[in-house]
Amino acid sequence: MDPAQSPDTSLSPSVVTPDEQSVVPGKRVERERTTRTKKPTRSKFAAYIALTKPRIIELLLVTTVPTMFLAAGGFPGLWVTIATLIGGALAAGGANTLNCYIDRDIDAVMKRTGHRPLVTGEVTPRNALIFGLALSVASALWLWATVNLLSAVLASGAIAFYVIIYTLGLKRRTAQNIVWGGAAGCFPVLIGWSAVTNTLSWAALVLFMIIFLWTPPHYWPLAIKNKDDYATAGVPMLPVVASNKRVAIETVIYSWAMVACSLVLIPVAHMGWVYTVAAIVTGGFFIFEAQMILRRVIKNVDPKPMRLFHYSITYLSLLFLAIAIDPFFV
Repeated sequence: MDPAQSPDTSLSPSVVTPDEQSVVPGKRVERERTTRTKKPTRSKFAAYIALTKPRIIELLLVTTVPTMFLAAGGFPGLWVTIATLIGGALAAGGANTLNCYIDRDIDAVMKRTGHRPLVTGEVTPRNALIFGLALSVASALWLWATVNLLSAVLASGAIAFYVIIYTLGLKRRTAQNIVWGGAAGCFPVLIGWSAVTNTLSWAALVLFMIIFLWTPPHYWPLAIKNKDDYATAGVPMLPVVASNKRVAIETVIYSWAMVACSLVLIPVAHMGWVYTVAAIVTGGFFIFEAQMILRRVIKNVDPKPMRLFHYSITYLSLLFLAIAIDPFFV
């Protein structure tokens, strides 16, 4: 991985372990799944919940509620908040389940995903597909019936983008997969805003861009740690096809762009001192951690990428907490 490689979409054979077949990006992995001998310990219900990736859903909803507070200039109303959260959870759960269904072949050869229900056999592919489609349809119908049509359309767009554009299209074909595919994770702020106002605004688009720019420096550190896993599965994540230095440089660039974008929200949404202080302080520390990865890479020592990965979650939570609180101090 140390020598810089071309950022094209092909995987060098050197990144695939000798005992595995070569994988062409964009093609499904043609390996025999490893039989899991460990007896599942979770219930059938828990297995279906695991398909929805609840920890990812939690992070998505963390951005939705504060956005609704900002759009309303205060409390958005209990019912619209609950209805939007239910619809958002259904949409994210449906998209994640369909992602698990499509990626079950590579999940079977990656250590990080070897516990997923489709790999262990706790849920059949057919049932997972039906479950994912049912959640997706239910999310659109729920949001249409309880919130508004615009929110339902945005939720459906997010599902389509994540499943078709990212999972089926980009993930196995380009090292920039997480950059463009990460846009699906930005939709919750648009849904939250439209749920309150039944429209979109420049403030909502700035929030979208904050999360869009946050996604690469959030995910690339994790991809650095699991580089061998992705290489074995034939997924051309940037750390697989490029040097650590290039990954670190791009992480720093996106971090600076993200913090700059977070400051743009101040004049656009007329943010007060609570958000301004939070954006500067938390953003400054984010940039510091990103710069430290680059510094360690240059020194040829352990880059400790997971420090930034874990902090990036804290950063997003604190920033959006400040967004929720700020309207009460303006």
